[in-house]
Amino acid sequence: MLAGKKILVGITGSIAAYKTILLVRLLVKRQAEVKLIMTPSASEFVSKLTLSTLSKNPVLTDLFDENSWANHVALGRWADVFIIAPLSCNTLSKMVQGGCDNLLLAVYLSATCPVILAPAMDEDMWRHPATKSNIGKALEYGCRIISVEKGELASGLIGEGRMAEPETILDYLETFFNEKETLKGKKALVTAGPTYEAIDPVRFIGNHSSGKMGYAIAEELYKRGAEVVLISGPVSIQLKSKAIQLINVESAEEMFGAAMENTNFDIAVLASAVADYSPVEVAAAKIKKSNGILDIKLKKTKDILLGLGNIKSEKQVLVGFALETNNEKENAVKKLKEKNADLIVLNSLNDEGAGFKNDTNKVTIFTRDGKEKKFGIKSKDLVAKDIVDSIIELF
Repeated sequence: MLAGKKILVGITGSIAAYKTILLVRLLVKRQAEVKLIMTPSASEFVSKLTLSTLSKNPVLTDLFDENSWANHVALGRWADVFIIAPLSCNTLSKMVQGGCDNLLLAVYLSATCPVILAPAMDEDMWRHPATKSNIGKALEYGCRIISVEKGELASGLIGEGRMAEPETILDYLETFFNEKETLKGKKALVTAGPTYEAIDPVRFIGNHSSGKMGYAIAEELYKRGAEVVLISGPVSIQLKSKAIQLINVESAEEMFGAAMENTNFDIAVLASAVADYSPVEVAAAKIKKSNGILDIKLKKTKDILLGLGNIKSEKQVLVGFALETNNEKENAVKKLKEKNADLIVLNSLNDEGAGFKNDTNKVTIFTRDGKEKKFGIKSKDLVAKDIVDSIIELF
């Protein structure tokens, strides 16, 4: 699974750097192509000569070295994955703050490949609230974390903070690349967020959708190897994966048009909360407040799920969402059949922690062949995994 993979290894100043020597050896034995970057302090713990001999590539430490320039942008684009092992507390802090005072940090900030972190530090440092906060931010930025292990530490104490063993990291990488191969070559279309239907230049009809569910699905599809196009209504969240193509829209009409321009998909997941109606006329100037009743005439918006369902082929998988408040199952199954979808993901606003704005969700997935899968309340990232797993089953 690792043969031919381009793996960029970053080493920071930690006594655990000695483990990276074995990791590099194991990666090369698995026929991976390995390049290395070290922070200046890392060279106090392991030698460049040892690592360059094992990797069969020069080890880089400086942006400028003997009148040459290490192209940090090229390195971050060359790699299939960038793993920093060990990751020190100091480098973690600089990463989440956007620091860029060495080559490793410059590569991290410009990398378009996935980034995996294997922390190593003393237990009290690992448990400190500042470290926990920084780990949380790194996860928000799209990094993956290989959990620290418990055991004897460099301080002589016994506790959490040991960098994962090289064999554990190797297993993690193999699992990672196995996931990346699952949907390799597949094109995915995802819609997310609300739509805003203008009443006048300052007012609109909208809803409370945050876009979190759709963005999580786009990220998960990308992690599984798909080429992803995300059509997003107005949201305040940011994509973690730079390789996902983002199309920003505002109205239901714009989202419909963008979807119809991207019908060459293998998978389409319509997670957006598109307005069902929009004003027939949009006032050219702000409507002034008056004592009377303001009547706004509405027209039905175009149905994106139905539009794609009418033209999709048997080889394409179409997934819709149903947010219901009553007769949940009946309405979801009806939508599945009428819109020619392959899966319908049901949310019920009657379930605590589900629906708009929350970081969690609780869903039931219905399939065309009558199957029903119920899931408990989970983070939206984990719900996205369940949805993508159900899609993969169809292939």
